[in-house]
Amino acid sequence: MANSNRGSSMAYVRTFLPWIVFAVIPSAQWQWGALAALVAAVAVVVQQRRGGAGVDALIIETGSAVFFAALAALALADPGSAVHGYSAALSSATLALIAAVSLLVRKPFTLGVAKRTTPREVWGLRPFVRANTVITAVWTAAFALTAGALALLARAGQGHSTTATAVQIAGFAVPMLFTSRYVASLRTEAGVR
Repeated sequence: MANSNRGSSMAYVRTFLPWIVFAVIPSAQWQWGALAALVAAVAVVVQQRRGGAGVDALIIETGSAVFFAALAALALADPGSAVHGYSAALSSATLALIAAVSLLVRKPFTLGVAKRTTPREVWGLRPFVRANTVITAVWTAAFALTAGALALLARAGQGHSTTATAVQIAGFAVPMLFTSRYVASLRTEAGVR
């Protein structure tokens, strides 16, 4: 079980790598952060496609590439844009939107992540799909709450503050922790090690 949890955590890190790249580049260089995130997003999509992942398994990754292409174009064209102050909030809002749409079309984005570390024979089982619906809903809520908090901080002129960074970290850490614990509890209930 530890190995599958570790594999699942690494899958989430890979999925959100472009967002991590964007977050760690100093905000004063946001145009280069957006460009680096775009490169990371494209690299993740290409690497995953070459590894056999289907398009449906790359919902967040593809959405990330589209978002960072648009953000990089805007940031490079106008580095002083007012969008800069709200870029962290926009990032989380975009993730919330992508995750919500994946729920609406009944293709929870976490299915693609889970399939990377789960045997093929369970992919179509109702409990597996239901678990991923719950997990995706938690991620969606976390992204939406993070976006709201970051928008309020940006409005107060603190969009790229230490507090904003802590909010962004919590916006990823809390649902990742939930996912890990929820999956572990489901495996325990099912008697799977």
